[in-house]
Amino acid sequence: MRLTTRACHHFYPEYRSTGLRSPRHPLVNAPQTLTEVSGPSGCWSALMGQAEVDLTSQHGSAPHGQRIRISGRVLDDSGRPVPNTIVEIWQANAAGRYIHRNDNWDAPLDPNFTGAGRVITDDQGWYSFTTIRPGAYPWGNHHNAWRPAHIHLSLLGPAFATRLVTQIYFPDDPLIEIDPIANAVPMPYRNRLICRFDIDTTIANWALGYRFDIVLKGAMQTPFEGTANG
Repeated sequence: MRLTTRACHHFYPEYRSTGLRSPRHPLVNAPQTLTEVSGPSGCWSALMGQAEVDLTSQHGSAPHGQRIRISGRVLDDSGRPVPNTIVEIWQANAAGRYIHRNDNWDAPLDPNFTGAGRVITDDQGWYSFTTIRPGAYPWGNHHNAWRPAHIHLSLLGPAFATRLVTQIYFPDDPLIEIDPIANAVPMPYRNRLICRFDIDTTIANWALGYRFDIVLKGAMQTPFEGTANG
C-alpha cells in the first residue's frame, strides 16, 4: 500500500485534540533553508547507532503476541527508490499498552517488549522489520473510544526538518471505521494507510508477513485539503 502524507494544520472536530493543534490564523509560508534540508543523510548509523530491526529479540526472552514482519519500499513521486533514509517505528505491546510512563491504562506491560526500533533503507529503498502485532487500547477521545491496532512510523528523509510521521493500520480491523484519527484522512486515501497481508513476506512457522510501500510525495500522496494530523 502507499503511505499518505497528512496536513498538520487542519481542524477535524471528531478528533478532539486538533482543536488545540490547529492554528486560528492564516498560515505563513516559511521556506526551508539549505541547512534544514541537507544532512545528516548518509551518516545515520554514526549519528543514531545501528539499526534495530527485530523488536522481538531486544530482551532476554520473546515478547507475548503474534510475530509479524513488515516490509516494503520507500519511493519518491516518480517511483524512484529513496535509499539510506531512516525509518523509526514505535508501538504498543500485544495488550495495547505502551511502555511510556504516562500510559496508565490497566493492561499488562511486557518486560520483553520495548516497542521501538529503526531501520535504514537499502540502495533500492527497501526496509523490513520484525515485531509483534499491537493490541487496541482506549484513548479517551469520546465515550468508549478505542484505537485500532497500529504502528507509528517516522521517516527522516535527508534531514530532521523533512520528517514525516504517520501510522500503519492492519487489514480487516473494524475499529478503523470508527476511529477519528484514521477518518481524518478521507477515502479513498485512507486505504493507503493500511498494510496488506503478504504470503511472500511471511516466514514459515514463525511470523506473518505484511507489505507497506511508502510514497513520499507527488501525485500519489494524499491532498492536504480535508485532512488532519494524527
